Amino acid sequence: MLPRFGGRSLLDFTDSIVANGETVNQADTSDDSQDPQPDESLVIDSADASAPALPPPAPVDPKAPAKPPVDDEAPMHWYILKVAFNREDSIADALRKRVNMEGMTDDIGEIVVPSEDVATFNRDGKRRISKRKLLPGYIMVYMRINDDTWFLVRETGGISDFTGAAGKPMPMEPGDIERFINRPLVDDEEEAPIKIGIPFKVGDRVRVKEGNFENQEGDVDTVDEANGRITVIINIFGRSVPMELDHWQVEPL
Repeated sequence: MLPRFGGRSLLDFTDSIVANGETVNQADTSDDSQDPQPDESLVIDSADASAPALPPPAPVDPKAPAKPPVDDEAPMHWYILKVAFNREDSIADALRKRVNMEGMTDDIGEIVVPSEDVATFNRDGKRRISKRKLLPGYIMVYMRINDDTWFLVRETGGISDFTGAAGKPMPMEPGDIERFINRPLVDDEEEAPIKIGIPFKVGDRVRVKEGNFENQEGDVDTVDEANGRITVIINIFGRSVPMELDHWQVEPL
């Protein structure tokens, strides 16, 4: 005996399935195949997904000099830079080129190798004007301290550091600016005085190489760069006598 479902037998269900010689699907699955519903157990809530971890910060070199506070509106001052000895001019030129290339002329202005004109004489007495560096191993820069200028200066070859206390750049004193940078004012008709380059200093031992006291030895007592003369203490007849000589009349011992 066939079971009955709601008053209808299994045979009744079978007869309703086959009609006019064609098989009719019992359930329409086209919607399921076109638009499958995701398994809720596999759905991940984006709000709950954890973000990727950030990389650790770069290690800090404990020997690196302290960076000055950032202040893009800081006033401009004169600063002194320590540079390689006997390379002052080439390093100053390289720094000027970098400033122009980086477009930082508003923050870094004049770059100076402090020097003065001196007159020197050869053995024939010919006078020659040359430059003498006032502070070998240093250059001076009129600039504003901020992140960009700090790194540009420090990354220029031949520059070691700013002068200052505990790695902090210190502006130049007004007296030093007048001494090493500002030139004395002179009249248009008056020439600026030129010093004589004298290769001796007080205390040097020298020998007179010409004149009445030729071959006499003595010690340099004073140096007169304005006139190119020196005073040498010479022992004559048991007495110390100061003799004023042109600096080319003596030679070092």
